[in-house]
Amino acid sequence: MKRKDGMPKAKALRNMPAFVVGHRDTSIADRCGFHRCPPRPYSVLSLFSGCGGLDLGFHGGFEALGTTYARTNFHIVNALDNDQDCVDCYRLNIGPSERCDLSAVDVATLPPVDVLIGGFPCQDFSSSGTKLGTTTDRGKLYQVLVRYADYHRPRLIIGENVPLLRQLAGGKYLKEIIAAFGSIGYQVSIWRIVCQDHGLPQSRTRLFIVGTDVEYARPSAPRLERRRMFIDEAIVDLEEVTDETIPNQSQYFVADVATSGGGQGDHTNRRGAFAYTIRANARARIQFHYRLPRRLTVRECARLQGFPDSFVFQYSAMRNMKLIGNAVPPPIAHAVACHIQEVLNGTAVCDEQLELALV
Repeated sequence: MKRKDGMPKAKALRNMPAFVVGHRDTSIADRCGFHRCPPRPYSVLSLFSGCGGLDLGFHGGFEALGTTYARTNFHIVNALDNDQDCVDCYRLNIGPSERCDLSAVDVATLPPVDVLIGGFPCQDFSSSGTKLGTTTDRGKLYQVLVRYADYHRPRLIIGENVPLLRQLAGGKYLKEIIAAFGSIGYQVSIWRIVCQDHGLPQSRTRLFIVGTDVEYARPSAPRLERRRMFIDEAIVDLEEVTDETIPNQSQYFVADVATSGGGQGDHTNRRGAFAYTIRANARARIQFHYRLPRRLTVRECARLQGFPDSFVFQYSAMRNMKLIGNAVPPPIAHAVACHIQEVLNGTAVCDEQLELALV
């Protein structure tokens, strides 16, 4: 098969590295206190856990982008997802996880916890998705968080999704979600976090939906450290690595630079700038390297998403990119977790400017 310019198309690299251990079993995890048991932990249940980006942040005990993220006082009791790839990747890198159809789960069978977390599916709220909101069965999956909270009454609920949720249909769908939690006695704060303003080397903005029982004060958004890192600073050391001495660096989609335009995923990154948003791209359209004539590798995308190099992805490039692109960046999740920990401890310092007015 030939490209539009008549040249033959390059074939994809189909290597699938074999990993026996993931982050949890590395010396890096030991050094960062990953296995430390908090003296008085706050219990956490994770729904829609994916490969574990949000959970790794809430757990702590990892190094990424030149920073050590300390072990928190949260203990994740269990993590549930309906995707077996997610479950197996989570088990390899973090700990116990179960495959579960969350659309049909009986919440009474789930354990009571202090904090419920979950990045519920974003496809129906995303600018690159259907934009059908809560009119679809998938768009209604946030309701399992509501059902759990109504039955078990966790002290705090942390939901995560895409920023378009706030504007889609004039804010109708976000209002529906807020009202659902309000109907069971939870007050809601909406935190909009621009990840590149806080150390993530890619353009990425996320909404955190924070629910608290009415007997507790409604927390303001965290005061995050403001620092910036560009793509070349994050991955320049990987430019000469073409094997698995750094996990998943040999995996990338072989393609020549787009001959015209730059559709979603076909942009070329620029040195001295933030990377384009890392997406869960099912068609291999991953952005191109700022200097090398290829698309970004799986490891480079994982770095840009804030995963430590010790966190490995054991599948094909396409399956791995789905895991990475759907994840919450662990450093951002860690910042949120540390603030929630302070809220529970009664020592939180807040920044009202990061909190959005409720729609």
